[in-house]
Amino acid sequence: MELNKLKIAEGSRKSRKRVGRGSGSGHGTTAGKGTKGQKARSGGKIRRGFEGGQMPLYRRVPKRGFTNIHRREYAIVTVKDLERTFNPGDVVSPKELKQTGLVKSMLDGVKILGNGDITKKLHIKANRFSQAAAEKIRAAGGTVEELK
Repeated sequence: MELNKLKIAEGSRKSRKRVGRGSGSGHGTTAGKGTKGQKARSGGKIRRGFEGGQMPLYRRVPKRGFTNIHRREYAIVTVKDLERTFNPGDVVSPKELKQTGLVKSMLDGVKILGNGDITKKLHIKANRFSQAAAEKIRAAGGTVEELK
């Protein structure tokens, strides 16, 4: 048996029934659409969520809360990750974080959090720093630069 000689089994693939294509299609007088009703008519589509005139579920359920359109979402990196990934004296910017794979997508920027410990002296550029992270980085002899 060779890959270039494989064939699908006879009768395993069946062509789709094209409903509503006239009486000469071999699907009888109603052309596969059944008898009467909204679905049998041309253009007889029912929109998503329609419940036959009954008040739809999405309108019956009470609405709660709101969506803050000004919310900013940051890619999160911890000082533990920085300690593990970079060498002493390195300049760490969002570009380097993306290249090393610590950040998958930038979102609205990068925020450094203070989880873990850091001993290496690093110059870190990010959009936001938690207070604990900034203190730990400075205590290790590094510098913190907040980008706008």
